[in-house]
Amino acid sequence: MPVLQTQRLILRQLDVSDAPFILRLLNEPSWLENIGDKGVRTVADAERYIETGPVEMYGRLGFGLYLVCLKNKDEPIGMCGFLKRETLDDVDLGFALLPSFWGNGYAYESAAAVMSYGRSAFGLVRIVAIISPKNDASRRLLEKLGFTLERTVRLATGAEELLLFGAAA
Repeated sequence: MPVLQTQRLILRQLDVSDAPFILRLLNEPSWLENIGDKGVRTVADAERYIETGPVEMYGRLGFGLYLVCLKNKDEPIGMCGFLKRETLDDVDLGFALLPSFWGNGYAYESAAAVMSYGRSAFGLVRIVAIISPKNDASRRLLEKLGFTLERTVRLATGAEELLLFGAAA
């Protein structure tokens, strides 16, 4: 069941049937370089990632990362949604698409819809996003969405330094 629809996309909650796609997405070189290795190597690992990540967050907070599908084909192309990390005060916008779908405006379309949904459904007034300093494409997308660079952060002691952007929801 769709959570959101845009002109070209459907965003819905992830479930374990999406594990083969999640396995593929989380092992894309661009994911590994820009987001990091989540240790997902098998379909069973992907099922566990879905259950302990997005599904747990839906149950606890009502939101999470959503599967992004092309409306005309019902083809999954990525994820976009919110995370609530213990190490950040605010809700965090996350997004990732398979590289073959980059450059079509899908990331902007899905992220703008998610931000609007966050305002209307959850009363969010501020959203943050964190990216690797070398991820220029995500930086451009965040700036287009109205985010501004605020500071650097580390999600854990000794972890990579990340750029934290903030925006009004």
